[in-house]
Amino acid sequence: MDLGLADKRAFVAGSSRGLGYAVGLLLAREGCRVAINGRDQVKLAAAASKMSEESGKVVVGLPGDVSDTAIPSKLIAQAAEALGGLDLLVTNAGGPPSGPFESFEEAVWQHALDLAFMCHVRLIRAALPHLRKSKAASVLTMTSYVVKEPVANLVLSNSIRLATIGLTKSLALELGSEGIRFNSILPANTDTERIRELAAARAQRNGTTLDEERAKDAQKSVFGRVARPEEFANAAVFLLSPAASYLTGVMLVVDGGQYKGMW
Repeated sequence: MDLGLADKRAFVAGSSRGLGYAVGLLLAREGCRVAINGRDQVKLAAAASKMSEESGKVVVGLPGDVSDTAIPSKLIAQAAEALGGLDLLVTNAGGPPSGPFESFEEAVWQHALDLAFMCHVRLIRAALPHLRKSKAASVLTMTSYVVKEPVANLVLSNSIRLATIGLTKSLALELGSEGIRFNSILPANTDTERIRELAAARAQRNGTTLDEERAKDAQKSVFGRVARPEEFANAAVFLLSPAASYLTGVMLVVDGGQYKGMW
């Protein structure tokens, strides 16, 4: 199936590793011109080089911390300049720390808001002038299945990511008449650094091993395993693509059947 992505211009935030990297790589393989982003310039350069080698496309690396108030607009301007415009935007960032409610001071909450919500607001706001010039404008916010089903010791993520869902759905309604699509993708346990870090924190808290905690994650899926990053990327890239031209306001859970609710 031709997804219609050839020569589309895409910026993927938080993409030097993990799910963001998988999405950026598949976009490049589908023929997009891609700019990726990460906080560590050395790791970002290595990721861009590897992505370019694996896809056969030139991939631009743009360093910057999307939780910093001033950075998202700069990244969008740099991406639009490097790519000659912007058709596709993936808003993504690392997750807030794990822990119980009373362990977090207000400053931690504020940083989590910048990281897990305001980065989406700032990136989208900066990108809209460029997206309005595109005939295939599409935005994908990356959140988590915790917006459907809270996870223990993830109170920051459970709380704040819901705001991004509200933002995504609202913008789908508000800007659909301009031809700009907004969707969100909600991963569950996927084999990434973030999931391994959370499993290690649980192991320390529970007095278990990392392998035991990862086995628990695997058993939450009806398939008895966690997802591979490329499986997540397949769904994300479809939602972004012109092949999904009549889909907007969608909150797609990619969880291997982990979420048991009807809606």
